[in-house]
Amino acid sequence: MRPAPRARLARFTAAFAVLLGLAAYVAVHYITGSKGAPGCSVGSGENTYEFTPEQASNAATISAVGTTRRMPERAVTIALATALQESALRNIEHGDRDSLGLFQQRPSQGWGTPEQILDPVYSSGKFYEGLAKVPGYSRLPLTVAAQKVQRSGFPQAYAKHEPDAVLLSAALTGRSAAALRCTTSAAREGRPGDPAKVRAELVRAFGEKAAPKASATTAGSAGAHASGSSVVLSVPVRATTGTDAQRGWELAHWAVARADELRIVEVSYADKVWRAGDASGNWMNAADGGDGTVRMRLAR
Repeated sequence: MRPAPRARLARFTAAFAVLLGLAAYVAVHYITGSKGAPGCSVGSGENTYEFTPEQASNAATISAVGTTRRMPERAVTIALATALQESALRNIEHGDRDSLGLFQQRPSQGWGTPEQILDPVYSSGKFYEGLAKVPGYSRLPLTVAAQKVQRSGFPQAYAKHEPDAVLLSAALTGRSAAALRCTTSAAREGRPGDPAKVRAELVRAFGEKAAPKASATTAGSAGAHASGSSVVLSVPVRATTGTDAQRGWELAHWAVARADELRIVEVSYADKVWRAGDASGNWMNAADGGDGTVRMRLAR
């Protein structure tokens, strides 16, 4: 029996509505696209890892805590691969049983309180603390080293993240210069940066030696000086491991990785400058050759 005209009309109307909605969705994504969204990347060509500003911020913290503890780049790679597997570099408040945070550490297993574990600096420190107790960890396969700390039910899963972790650690430890590229919303939003917060985060990650230094033109903010109506934080480079240049790029990449959160709109070091307003997210040649100081200009 043929459907009644009214039923056919209803089905046609419903199908047309679905197609119209799909067309609108495609049109919006074609016009706005994902290119306008904040994002970061390391590497080049097929050997590229792309990630969000949130993931970049957490990765930078993991790396900074490791180098501040004088752990080698291999340790940072192991930590990053572990966090990529456990949380996709997100500081999540849930997991298997009572697992929490970047490394899915469990309060019931002695990793700390929930509040401590959800602090990326603390949780990263606890991971490195465990890794340092593994004899010869730097010579072990990454999966073996990570598993001795994590005791995961799926130890082989860490291996698939090693290539991305290698790219991240090379940039975030400063071994690869001008290697971290990011676009952020810092230049588009009206919220100003807070010099005190940036200083506090630098000190938490790198220690007092990374604190911005006071300037003769400072007006109430240690380590900051006015540049027009904006604020610039200057961090003289002091190498604790590696060379001064590597330390400088470590600090510069940290600033770019955390730019979206901390409202940093420009970072300069050596002969390169990164600007949040640049849609490419790339480092550009600076007007001068730099003076061994990492500078961070905050949103105003």
